[in-house]
Amino acid sequence: MTSESEKDLTNLDRLNENIAKMEELTQRLVAALSRRQPHDPGLHGPGHDLYMKAAAAYMAEMMSNPAKMLEHQVSFWGKSLKHWVEAQQALQSGDLRAPEDPGPHDRRFKSDLWETHPYFNFIKQQYLMSSEAIQNAVRDIDGLDEGDKRRVEFFSRQIIEMMSPANYLGTNPEALKRAVETEGESLVRGLENLVRDIEANDGELLVTLSDPEAFEVGTNLATSEGSVVFRNRMFELIQYAPKTETVHRTPLIIFPPWINKFYILDLKERNSLINWIVEQGFTLYVVSWVNPDASYGDVGMETYVQEGFLSAIDEVRKITGEDQVNVVGYCIGGTTLALALAYMQKKGIKSVRSATFFTTLTDFSDTGEMGVFLDDDFVDGIEREVSEKGYLHSFFMSRTFSYLRASDLVYGPAIRSYMMGEAPPAFDLLYWNGDSTNLPGRFVVEYLRKLCQDNAFAEGKMELLGETLSLKDVKLPLCAVACETDHIAEWRASFDGIKQMGSRNKFFILSESGHIAGIVNPPTKNKYGHYTSEAKMAELVPEEWRAGAEFHEGSWWPRWKAWLARRSGAQVPARQPGGPDHPVLAPAPGTYVTADPNA
Repeated sequence: MTSESEKDLTNLDRLNENIAKMEELTQRLVAALSRRQPHDPGLHGPGHDLYMKAAAAYMAEMMSNPAKMLEHQVSFWGKSLKHWVEAQQALQSGDLRAPEDPGPHDRRFKSDLWETHPYFNFIKQQYLMSSEAIQNAVRDIDGLDEGDKRRVEFFSRQIIEMMSPANYLGTNPEALKRAVETEGESLVRGLENLVRDIEANDGELLVTLSDPEAFEVGTNLATSEGSVVFRNRMFELIQYAPKTETVHRTPLIIFPPWINKFYILDLKERNSLINWIVEQGFTLYVVSWVNPDASYGDVGMETYVQEGFLSAIDEVRKITGEDQVNVVGYCIGGTTLALALAYMQKKGIKSVRSATFFTTLTDFSDTGEMGVFLDDDFVDGIEREVSEKGYLHSFFMSRTFSYLRASDLVYGPAIRSYMMGEAPPAFDLLYWNGDSTNLPGRFVVEYLRKLCQDNAFAEGKMELLGETLSLKDVKLPLCAVACETDHIAEWRASFDGIKQMGSRNKFFILSESGHIAGIVNPPTKNKYGHYTSEAKMAELVPEEWRAGAEFHEGSWWPRWKAWLARRSGAQVPARQPGGPDHPVLAPAPGTYVTADPNA
């Protein structure tokens, strides 16, 4: 029979073994980090000008209005001192319960130990007080223009998020508890996960969000039946097999963004917009964009319009024999679709009957949270990066979007993976999120300079293929879907762009939720509702439209289907993929979606 002391020795031996394993893994970690290539500092943080402006504004505030600055400090000192006294009194009385914690409740601190253990509760409350004090001080700085102030606030939040006690082993009770319970094995697994991620990204740290072995595109993701019926250097055109005996005469083409891959619209059958559209009796084509490498360095906005949008429209008309098609653009696919439609209007090309825009920005006067990355210090760094390599590596876009929601997409997953030693979850949406793409160098610069910084399209000064384009040139019937909590394409900015388009027939839908969940919102879930209004957009600002809009339970998909059906013609026999001049080249989801240009 084993004594307690023998068990303790066994546990200690196992703990020492795991510590030794961690030391060995540290050598791999150092080797992995050494593979990291230097990048332009403009891609890694705000420029020195912003720091200098913020520091100068703070010092000026101290000199001109010291009372306001001291008020912030004294308030923070008072709260901290009161909390310290309460904690000391509790310990002296022998009551090891934490002082009363009024909140706010924060999912970073979901373990009971953050509430009940005096040490961890003290650290948590001090962190929350400090966070509040920093945010208040930054918010009250005068002397900065609105853009600089927004950037200072954003990067201050990034620092606050980074300094959360939940992010560090010594101040995370859940991680410490798990390490003790597993005799250090959880930390070994966590370090293995960390080394794996750094090795996989050439020395950069990018947290694996989803189990990479759980999914395979074409096997259990992007499985809707269809065929590649056309291919050029920019895209593969997928035609989906019909599921009804008859279909609407006018075919539909979806242009997804090329910042990510198209199968966000076809994750699984139960939440696949692609599958649902086919079931509603439409002949559906989807563009699957190429994932570019350095050889695409010369590809700009004109190439995407000419060899992408215009080419896809022409090929679908040839396959179906129809004079017109309906089109959908999602995110940057919608932005560039609007450019293509404006160009077609200028050239008198009438091959599109109606257009739908999902979460699309065309007026960049307010770029929302993304605006913090659009000043010259960042864009200059990106321009130098792509001029050297010919393309912007997918790593940069992945990291940028992740830090817009750092708690959910950076620190939370890092804690679970690296400190708790957990395997990444088998989550299809997060798998897609990690399956990111590169961007052609010329396109990146044109998009950031002309559209984002100069706002040339909304200003009526966008030069493209020999024409000067304006939002007013988009004149065909259109539907736009924006999302209420979208942090990439803010719904008010989307509204303002659609409002300026020249169409007399506009239908605007505001979906609940964000950039992805608000779009991938099947009727079967009945999860997120949406708003519509009969009011004229031209006569309202976004807040007025929202105040007068009617709320509807459930998905917007059926409402959009009814709008689209009225513009899709009579029923004709269902069409099978391809045709005499368009043989099937590959089964869906095609070859471009799985190709890795970084391999």
